[in-house]
Amino acid sequence: MSVDRARVERITRELLEAIGEDPDRPGLRQTPSRMADLYSEFFAGVGEDPAAPLAHTISVTRGPAPDTLPSGAVLLRDIRFRSVCEHHLLPFAGRAHIAYLPGEQVVGLGALVRVVEILATRPQVQERLGEQIADTIAENLDTRGVLVVLDASHGCVTMRGGRQPEASTLTIAARGEYTDAVSRAELIALIGASGAGSTHG
Repeated sequence: MSVDRARVERITRELLEAIGEDPDRPGLRQTPSRMADLYSEFFAGVGEDPAAPLAHTISVTRGPAPDTLPSGAVLLRDIRFRSVCEHHLLPFAGRAHIAYLPGEQVVGLGALVRVVEILATRPQVQERLGEQIADTIAENLDTRGVLVVLDASHGCVTMRGGRQPEASTLTIAARGEYTDAVSRAELIALIGASGAGSTHG
């Protein structure tokens, strides 16, 4: 399902009028079209299957490099993402860190990035986004454990209300073996060593 651009343009004109503006003045004349472009980009993941990037897997033992089976976790750090908070339709952005314990079937690392991109380009809340990423990987990839850490700065915190420009939110979603705090402690430490605590700037 794609964004209805014409409808976004009409609604944007109406919104500008509702706040007392003139949508036909020179500075705002192109705004409805720009908003249609923006929303088409921000909400490209609506209706898209986040599991699709995980469909193409590689056999570790029968694949092109059978001697490369990891003995531990695969950790992909610092995946930059941006999303839109569903409460105020303000952006939030930061970094995702994903770890999984691979089984016989693995995927290219770009597939994990794509899962994040699809799920982030929907109206979201950070807590649910992390849980959805973890569920998608756990349910569609041969893995014994999944850990997803998101660290993001939210427009609804930095730009409105108390206006805390340095505040960021950290969420953790775990599946399988990583539901045990001891099992995930080493990965959390590795993520922290990457500078995950200061993702913005």
